[in-house]
Amino acid sequence: MAATLPPDKNKRAGKNRGGKSGKVADFRYKRPPQPDARSGGREARAKDINGDVRRAVRAGHNGGRPSPDLADIGAIKAAAGHGEAYAALDLGTNNCRLLIARPSGRDFTVIDAFSRVVKLGEGLATSGRLSDAAMDRTLGALNICADKLQRRNVRLARSVATEACRRAENGFAFIERVRRETGIALDIISAEEEARLAVLGCHILLEDGTGPAVIFDIGGGSTELVLVEAGDEGSRVPRILDWQSVPWGVVSLTDTVGRAEDSETARVARFARMKAMVAESFAPFASRVAAAAQHTDIRLLGTSGTVTTLASLYLELPSYDRKAVDGLIVPSGEMRGISARLSVMTPYERSTLPCIGQDRAELVVAGCAILEAILDLWPARRLGVADRGIREGILRSIMAAERESERSLKALHKQRFSQTSGRPVQ
Repeated sequence: MAATLPPDKNKRAGKNRGGKSGKVADFRYKRPPQPDARSGGREARAKDINGDVRRAVRAGHNGGRPSPDLADIGAIKAAAGHGEAYAALDLGTNNCRLLIARPSGRDFTVIDAFSRVVKLGEGLATSGRLSDAAMDRTLGALNICADKLQRRNVRLARSVATEACRRAENGFAFIERVRRETGIALDIISAEEEARLAVLGCHILLEDGTGPAVIFDIGGGSTELVLVEAGDEGSRVPRILDWQSVPWGVVSLTDTVGRAEDSETARVARFARMKAMVAESFAPFASRVAAAAQHTDIRLLGTSGTVTTLASLYLELPSYDRKAVDGLIVPSGEMRGISARLSVMTPYERSTLPCIGQDRAELVVAGCAILEAILDLWPARRLGVADRGIREGILRSIMAAERESERSLKALHKQRFSQTSGRPVQ
């Protein structure tokens, strides 16, 4: 098994299609110019900071050689000021999610959030294209996000798109349209990067233990499985041993198998077909991790609407409560039982359940099939539930890049002082 994430063998050719974004945040969100002259200083300051950070990062990756116009670190710290925020936007196959936060030590405090079901990938499995209606719905949500990015004084942002835009023939054209109409520059990230960000965002909720763990993310258009172990000494982030992404998420699997649920017999057969299709796709990963799955202390953590919805049903919540769900540990057998009951219900019966409603009633069965296939290949006794993932991973990446940039600038500042004063730097 690989010690790090392997190359994405399924990358499509073409500009920005599933390309790896790397560890450094994208400094792409630009607030539109304001006619009010009073705002000019703040905009120029933000522009200068972004330029300084970019140059600092380049210097750090270039043997520490600075760009000629690199600003003094004291000026950069003063310019950054207090109150400016970071943002992470995740455009998936089913949802558009935004998180805006301010640094708080080595963590962050969320100051604004947005989530909307946009169904961007609706019909994609059969047509190969994003529909006009889906793109219009998504643009409506992204315009709200753009407004929040402006009003919250966001200085650094990273916006990513995942499986729907990776797979669609018109995915890149849609990304360009989003940039023109909203000012948001989305990166179509690879499945590899998607898996890495999900792990970075939720690994802190892994149940304590010494054995290997699988972290999974059931999305709208794909599912990522990642085998991890404890990281190197001093590192809180687990080391990735192996991973796989399959093109089955709650939307893509539902669209492919169909929505015929006329009788209980039909619903049972439909669920069995879903589970078999997913298990077949998981087979290579299942074979590679079979030995690790025999460990007596295996752990499992899931991040997705599927696991948070089933956790809500387990707790019998009258309405969704993130504080009650995020970090919950549930017996796997209980999750299987809930999954089995949902799979034989009619869509109407599912829609009347708390925390499911009309939006999830059609899709939750596909999520249950994917979850059961995961529990079959990684039979952990308990399942950890995370209401966090890619967005939190993006924010942590941005903050880590900022801290690295600041360290590089501080080292450069010391070097310059030493050169000009002739004194050795202690």
